[in-house]
Amino acid sequence: MNEERHDALRSLLGAWSLGACPPREAAELEQHLRDCAECAEEAARLRDAAGWLSLDEPLDQPGSLRQQVLDWCLARRPAELPVPAWGMPYTAETAKLDALLRDLGPEEWQEVAELPWHGGAEWLRPAEVLGRLTAADGFLALALGLPDPVPAAVPSAPAPTAVVERRVPAQETAVPVPRVPPQGGPYAAVTARTARLLADQAGLPPQSVRARWRQQTHDLVRGAALAPHGSTPVDLGHAVFPLRDAFVDRALECFVHGEDVARAVAYPYAPPAPQHLRQMVELVVRLLPRALAGLRAARPELAGVPGAPAVREARRLRLVVDGPAAGEWLVPLDGEEAGPPGGEPVASMVLDGLELCQLAAAHRDPDRLPVGEHGDRAAVREVLHALPLLSRR
Repeated sequence: MNEERHDALRSLLGAWSLGACPPREAAELEQHLRDCAECAEEAARLRDAAGWLSLDEPLDQPGSLRQQVLDWCLARRPAELPVPAWGMPYTAETAKLDALLRDLGPEEWQEVAELPWHGGAEWLRPAEVLGRLTAADGFLALALGLPDPVPAAVPSAPAPTAVVERRVPAQETAVPVPRVPPQGGPYAAVTARTARLLADQAGLPPQSVRARWRQQTHDLVRGAALAPHGSTPVDLGHAVFPLRDAFVDRALECFVHGEDVARAVAYPYAPPAPQHLRQMVELVVRLLPRALAGLRAARPELAGVPGAPAVREARRLRLVVDGPAAGEWLVPLDGEEAGPPGGEPVASMVLDGLELCQLAAAHRDPDRLPVGEHGDRAAVREVLHALPLLSRR
């Protein structure tokens, strides 16, 4: 056998050890292993390592082992469809939640997790949490031309059509565009979809619900790999996001609710990787002006003093994020009616990036969050109380 063919077959060893080698290539490789002691020795070592990754084994194995095997495989054979950077947080968080679910026993599938949101909380079993995530991820599926996992609604009296005020241009990375709230609140469409899916999956074994959700996440990741620019608009029912932002948004919700389930079953659950957390923080920061506008709409007393000039110098707050997602941003505090920004920020606020994301998910109390602050305390309080408005049922 010539050297070139030898190297080509040797490059298949990683995929073969994980059972991911196409049948024709696997047969050729196995024939080669009978004649090549060097490759046979390496194949045995990789197959032993891959045995730690068996779906039937617990997750107590060394945390770096799986990544070592996958890195070795990718070094020999690069991914055919690389996932863009904006799709990686979703890929990682769905895989992490799936690893948790794989370890659940029958009794743990019956535990109830608390899912706080702004204004209340839901208490759901893990399979119901998956239904909730599946329904919301269905918006991504529709944007990518994939089947909607949510059954169609039963026809009823026509409801007022939600109107999109402005669509995000394909090339723009911007704050998602708010929709005019449909009847029942801004997230009524999301809530209705979730209810239909939960009713549809009622009575299914939890592992069947998990399999549905897992297949959808794989299809969505593949869809992201086929749309690397991430400019496709995604209507999430309450706002229109560019695809790249929608994937980060879904990754954040997957992490938050994965942690909710982990807390209910006393399972250790790691935070997002620093580079993924940074993407989540950046999205939350860009959404902050929208949250502030929502807070003022709910509390008109924050809009300004009667008789004050309509146009004034716009205020800004310096937001400093600590921890693995460290960074600094200037956040506009006033709406479009304000004048151009000028002068120094009226306040500075310092907090941990993971805590910022948890607050945006309404999983933290804004009055008890450890925050460093300087300057206009009212402006800091306003930002802290606006952030939970980004959460949704």
